[in-house]
Amino acid sequence: MAFEDVLAAWLVKQRWFAGKGQELRDLAVVADTQVTAGEPELRHLIITVCHGTSADYYQIPVGLRRWLPARLQHARIGPSGDGRQLYDALHDAELTRPLIEGIAHDATIGGLQLRKVAGAAFDTELESLVISGEQSNTSLVYGEESILKVFRRVSPGPNPDLEVTTALARLGSGHIAEPLGWIETRLDGVPTSLAILSQYLRLASDGWSLAATSVRDLYAEPHTDAADAGGDFAGEAHRLGQATAEVHASMAAAFGTDTVGADVVSELTDRMFRNLDQAIAAVPELGKYSEMIGHAYSALAKLSGPFPVQRVHGDYHLGQVLRTPETGWVVLDFEGEPATPLAQRRARSSPLRDVAGMLRSFDYAARHQLIGRPDADAQAATARDWVRRNSTAFCAGYAEAGGLDTGENAVLLRALQLNKAVYEVLYEARHRPSWLPIPLDSLAEF
Repeated sequence: MAFEDVLAAWLVKQRWFAGKGQELRDLAVVADTQVTAGEPELRHLIITVCHGTSADYYQIPVGLRRWLPARLQHARIGPSGDGRQLYDALHDAELTRPLIEGIAHDATIGGLQLRKVAGAAFDTELESLVISGEQSNTSLVYGEESILKVFRRVSPGPNPDLEVTTALARLGSGHIAEPLGWIETRLDGVPTSLAILSQYLRLASDGWSLAATSVRDLYAEPHTDAADAGGDFAGEAHRLGQATAEVHASMAAAFGTDTVGADVVSELTDRMFRNLDQAIAAVPELGKYSEMIGHAYSALAKLSGPFPVQRVHGDYHLGQVLRTPETGWVVLDFEGEPATPLAQRRARSSPLRDVAGMLRSFDYAARHQLIGRPDADAQAATARDWVRRNSTAFCAGYAEAGGLDTGENAVLLRALQLNKAVYEVLYEARHRPSWLPIPLDSLAEF
């Protein structure tokens, strides 16, 4: 089997491969850099893949060994063609150490540039461990000190995560994990981000887990209001709203702001209607809510603005925030929705887009625990109460810290929330059908 065929057979099985369900037509290696020689050997590959009507770049750090130990069998790609075994090198601590060492020493290896943020300090002798469960990237934790996020699917140009966190670090923001370094190359003639090394917040708790615990405690206390439950989350939701507004203010300071009028609003609502039509075609059950959703979009289309726009997070939800004992809420993963073209992820948008994303995440945190529960119908009112309380607290904190008043911008926020819910319907239908009732049940109550 040819080298490219071995890679292709392995690639289509990876969680971060974007072309699932589409025919993979061509795979070509466009860059092959030897990072370390010997046994084992580390090579850094950049490949292009054509599937459907699109072509994508992926990076695959690969290891080669004559004999693959049991601890690396799960990372096996296949035979290399020269008697060695090819495997995903990010799972081999022996081969990931040269990456962090290269960053520490500002190394250039072939077409790879490994760079350290000025003044950053980190230990290069710690072993790495892959964090499980990621969808779009692969992250390695070195000891409990630093974390290297490797962007599997790469787009020519600067990755927003690196771009935003370094800009906010220069402003002294306390709501980000400190960036320590990065890896880049050139694709299509432009510098292109491949990975970012950041401070690892070992004592932090992610927002999704904290919210889910609050909901679980509430469901365990029959006939209890969210305000009276022992695990009330509203205080944290309020502080998260404040942190979100402060991050938005820092992003506005770093990248500037603008205003848009009726022409841009018209383009936005046209796109929302197209998204709705596409989702209904795939999930006909959504059609029963089309009139309600359409009214909300039409109400937005009647507004002439001006509306403030700026750089935003773009994929904001409870899984993208961490609660730390030292600094409070920290925001992660500013790269935006990975399936969205890079230019759109870097474009200015309404900051209420992030607010809408977080409000939808509150809804998910409450409803996902009702799936399969025999008392789901009885707990529905409790779920609504929890969502309403925490959404109100979040929006209050957001406005108090200088963010837009959600009451004064209710038409825009409602349209953005509905557009997000329509996206969720399509996503769940394609990738997680058991969760499809979450956005559908939510739409029934808008």
